[in-house]
Amino acid sequence: MHLLPPLIVIILAVFISYEHEAINAQYVPPYTSIVVPLTKHTDVAKPLYSVQIMTSYVNSRFLTANFLVDIDAPFIWHDCIVQWNIYPGSCPNNTLCTSPVSCEEYQCTDVRTSYSYENPSCAPETNGSTLPGWGFCTCPVNVVNPITRSCTQALLNYDEFTVSTSNGRNVFTGLYGAYPNAACANSTSFESFPANVNGVMAFSTSPYALPAYLFEPLKKTLALCLPSNSTDPGVLFVGSGPYYLLPNSDVDLRSLLSYTPLLKHPDSYGYYIGLKSIVVKSKSIDIPGNLSTKLSTLEPYTILRTDIYNRVIKAFSVATLGLHRARPVTPFGLCYKWLANLGSTHAGFKFPDIDLSFEDGKKWRVYMANSMKRVTKKVACLAFVDGGATAEHAVVIGTHQLEDNFLVFDLQNSTFGFSSSLLREQTSCSNFNFTITDGN
Repeated sequence: MHLLPPLIVIILAVFISYEHEAINAQYVPPYTSIVVPLTKHTDVAKPLYSVQIMTSYVNSRFLTANFLVDIDAPFIWHDCIVQWNIYPGSCPNNTLCTSPVSCEEYQCTDVRTSYSYENPSCAPETNGSTLPGWGFCTCPVNVVNPITRSCTQALLNYDEFTVSTSNGRNVFTGLYGAYPNAACANSTSFESFPANVNGVMAFSTSPYALPAYLFEPLKKTLALCLPSNSTDPGVLFVGSGPYYLLPNSDVDLRSLLSYTPLLKHPDSYGYYIGLKSIVVKSKSIDIPGNLSTKLSTLEPYTILRTDIYNRVIKAFSVATLGLHRARPVTPFGLCYKWLANLGSTHAGFKFPDIDLSFEDGKKWRVYMANSMKRVTKKVACLAFVDGGATAEHAVVIGTHQLEDNFLVFDLQNSTFGFSSSLLREQTSCSNFNFTITDGN
């Protein structure tokens, strides 16, 4: 048996001890995600959802702004002013000032050529604009209003956002800073937005969406829980979990999820899944395998291409032959009289559940709370709409079907996790505990 020379033994011992101490010295944060409240807005033509983000620190307090949640947007844009020389007092009151990106910087070309909004109404982007005294050209980029679909130009900037941290159960006093490239648009660009909402927050897979500016492992997972009412907020996490809702504060919501693969779309940074069929009371309506199914936080109801829509309407009509019809209410094509017994149109009969069946055999069950929409006190309609014969996507799953469902977009594993209605678990998306603790 050969013995190591004493000097080598000493060197190895010191190295192992140092490595052990270095590992122990690594900081392990108490948080597993960032967290923001999600608000539903019903003061515009269609329901929309926003998050509140801290934007700047002025006079010993954070200013906040509300941003529309868009899981398809290529980058963030909001109401602000690009100003190259920012110093105390240089920014107008109640206005956010940010630093410009020059047209000569790679981010400008990257956003314009790879991640920009595409819309026929968008004007060509040029490098002719400058800021007084700066000496460099600014970087105008096109942005598309998600409500009016009109195109305007904004200036790419260096931004700063601050958000709260969480262990999935509570909000911590500790904050997290993110420094994205966003864009400043004119205040008039937001006149069609819900009250007090003046920005679009991108939560897509784009390298210029907010998750891309977070450190590992936060950037790999987005969890979304849209509220079904405008009085109590839902919750949005970026981070791998765990996630909890009251009153079942010991039940990790990940235990309720089924998973199906996320699919890539060549012309979008949004989220797509492989829907195989829509099943209504054992009647299966097949979705052609070459057609995409998109998830949206901007469309209020699930949109079906006309051929698929007609078959779903027919299957639902057959399954509800005993129920009293009502005159259709735009934009819906199938409506029913809604009698006093909430949950059914007459005693003992409930609307049938709808199953979204995926290529991998998983099923996402859509219960009545998400399939039917009360449009008046006496009328409820099937909350699926006709997207036309030439719709870009065969299916777009809208927010009415997403509300009070817990959704996880796992970018590391390219999977989409979904619960069915949390109401059946005696909770809802409005039951996150936003009480602030010190995190220790």
